[in-house]
Amino acid sequence: MRPVLIVFSLLFAPVFILGFPACGFAASITTTARQAIILDAETGQVLFEKAADEKVPTSSMSKVITMYVVFEALKKGDIQLDTDLDVSEKAWAMGGSKMFVPVGKTVKVEDLIRGVIIQSGNDATIVLAEGLSGTEDIFAAALNQKAAELGMENSHFVNASGWPDENHYSTVRDLARLSLKTIEDFPEYYKYFAEKEFTYNNIRQENRNPLLYKNIGADGLKTGHTESGGYGLMASGTRDGRRVVLVLNGMESKEERAKESGRLLDWGLRVFQNMQLFEAGETVEEAPVSMGKAKKVPLVLGAPLLLTVPKMEKNAVHVEAKYPKPLDAPVVKGAQVGTLVVTIPSMAPMEYPLLAGEEVEKLGFFKAWLERLKIRIGGMMSHE
Repeated sequence: MRPVLIVFSLLFAPVFILGFPACGFAASITTTARQAIILDAETGQVLFEKAADEKVPTSSMSKVITMYVVFEALKKGDIQLDTDLDVSEKAWAMGGSKMFVPVGKTVKVEDLIRGVIIQSGNDATIVLAEGLSGTEDIFAAALNQKAAELGMENSHFVNASGWPDENHYSTVRDLARLSLKTIEDFPEYYKYFAEKEFTYNNIRQENRNPLLYKNIGADGLKTGHTESGGYGLMASGTRDGRRVVLVLNGMESKEERAKESGRLLDWGLRVFQNMQLFEAGETVEEAPVSMGKAKKVPLVLGAPLLLTVPKMEKNAVHVEAKYPKPLDAPVVKGAQVGTLVVTIPSMAPMEYPLLAGEEVEKLGFFKAWLERLKIRIGGMMSHE
């Protein structure tokens, strides 16, 4: 555990559990993107956000959820990387960016994955959708089911490619969640997002992700563009063992997208670091107990407390345990008895539940009477 300033309060405060904590440090950076979010992959802390819950056309960025469903099918064994899938006339005739799959032929799943991720092939997404579900409409229903399972509360998909449709949308917050889950759940397949080029049918195409060509640690994920939504990017990168996820949208040009995304990703990787304050079950404080068979009870956290903090403020972390003092027996092990409040000068306070680490039974009637008598006598003597 790293050294931090710990203050233990005698006051009880209401508990607010933050499952996806936000960071107030965002005031130090702005963006020209219409929508944006930056978060730490390990802690889930939001480092910056702008209009993060505004619904936007997902364009080709929605190909990432198509890949999620494909990766899941691979993991379950429903298909293999060398499985051949048929190319329908619908897939072959699909407009927009293409892998250029030949109608009436078959294409291996691994080639289609590269065709979707690297070449952004709309035709490849339809081949995969039809191969897995029979029709693209049925596959779109599977995408929506998966989005719900992943907690993408403000997203809806009607096709596999991100082809413009008023009922096909998401938010940068949902897309950031999707990015995290893709990285976490499929490390064996995430590598495809870092590949810079792919040649199929004698046609060589480069990955459209501009960050792969910058020396900033980027290794994914997917670009997108629509006339109404502008230029967008789902991105991720690592530096010094930390991973950051960035999603932005609404840029006016490819050039602006490349410049702004590089600046924001570098900021998220450069300015912050992760600190582990407590392990799960580690004693934060021993709280006094009134009328209990034990005089004190350890207060613990139910999960490790890992925070993303600005590097310049790593020595200014302030931790305050708030609970009623003393606690009244009986105390149930695992019950919430207080709050741990963590504050850093440039960040909003973060609060976590403090749990009783042990059970403390209440004293019997006679022993409780003696204890109250001792307290009363002690109080009288202190006033002499």
